[in-house]
Amino acid sequence: MMLIFISLIVTLIINFLLFFVAFKRQSDKLTDFAYSLSFIIVTLYVLLVTSQHSLPLVIMSLMVIAWALRLGIFLVYRIRKSGKDARFDEIRSHFGQFLKFWLGQGVVAWFLLLPLLFVALNDKAAISPLFWVGCIIWLIGVSVESVADIQKYRFNQNPKNKGTWIDSGVWKYSRHPNYFGEICVWVGMYVAAFASLTVLERVIGVASPVAIAISLLFISGIPILEKSADKRWGGQKAYQAYKRRTSILIPLWRKK
Repeated sequence: MMLIFISLIVTLIINFLLFFVAFKRQSDKLTDFAYSLSFIIVTLYVLLVTSQHSLPLVIMSLMVIAWALRLGIFLVYRIRKSGKDARFDEIRSHFGQFLKFWLGQGVVAWFLLLPLLFVALNDKAAISPLFWVGCIIWLIGVSVESVADIQKYRFNQNPKNKGTWIDSGVWKYSRHPNYFGEICVWVGMYVAAFASLTVLERVIGVASPVAIAISLLFISGIPILEKSADKRWGGQKAYQAYKRRTSILIPLWRKK
């Protein structure tokens, strides 16, 4: 179990060190970089220190690194273009609040990696049909999240779309398809790990996809964005019609 504890310490150290740079410079350009880096460093650490390199562990590690690289590159590129992240406008200059966010994202990264960490502790982990089901769910999630991010970024970069909401591509079928993809990524990781876990590890590990789903659905994701959208466009009939017809999360055909 030392592996799990040290992994948490590693994520906290990464975010703690980069926080000081970000706070000193009052910059948002390292925040998402640190988040993605936490996944990559911990995964590489796991591969380095574990004595067994089962096929499930290797494949899941590559899945995590691929996801983190994709997300990190996209978010860092986006923040370099925009210059700042409006989420931090009220806390960027407050040491304690800003540090709390940074350490919090380190804990979240560790929490999401629990299924992978448990697989690393199992020297008898083996490929099962359920493992491939998890991989398919993960692939769907990464694909949807990637397409949604690119489509929204391009939409926002077009001056003609200034002051409007995206209503095309996958966003035509879901108001938050990127969050749907994110949830699928971690559901897929848990399903892929399931057959290699003990009963207790399954109970603890399910907290990974459940936590990200609760966070995005009820805390830091959808509620904040929906409130912001209502404030900007809530008085427009076209936006109200978009809300009524379009699924909030799961991409579905529009209601008539």
